[in-house]
Amino acid sequence: MSNKANRTQVLTLEQFLPYRLSILSNRVSSIIAQTYKDKFGLSITEWRIMAVLGEYPGASADEVSAKTQIEKSLISRALKKLLERNLVTRSVDEKDRRRQNLMLSSIGMDVYRQIVPVSLDYEKQLLECFSAAERKQFDEMIDRLYRHAEQAPPS
Repeated sequence: MSNKANRTQVLTLEQFLPYRLSILSNRVSSIIAQTYKDKFGLSITEWRIMAVLGEYPGASADEVSAKTQIEKSLISRALKKLLERNLVTRSVDEKDRRRQNLMLSSIGMDVYRQIVPVSLDYEKQLLECFSAAERKQFDEMIDRLYRHAEQAPPS
């Protein structure tokens, strides 16, 4: 056996895309999470639930989990807190009694209306390192990578 065949391949984390995306996501999330926590008393998971319900009123917990890619048990715990704080309401679906529809309460909608501009402003600040053309290209590349990752099973 050759010396090359015996060598263990080394994974350089700082150049490994999944690692880099994870680190970037953690950095970005932790910065904005502090704002959500300080100003609104919300965790990232709680805010993501509210963001989904702001866009998709009446979604179920399963749908929120699917849209956020957050584990159901974490959604359940965060949802319990949101319900206790009267930021979210739930009701039994009239067509499917097993399903519970989640909605932002009037208090939750007020908080949502306050957070959305903060979130959009943060996104704008984050992306200002790109030109308009680069932002468009970045969006297209992220979308393409997202679609590819959904289809491509690990080998």
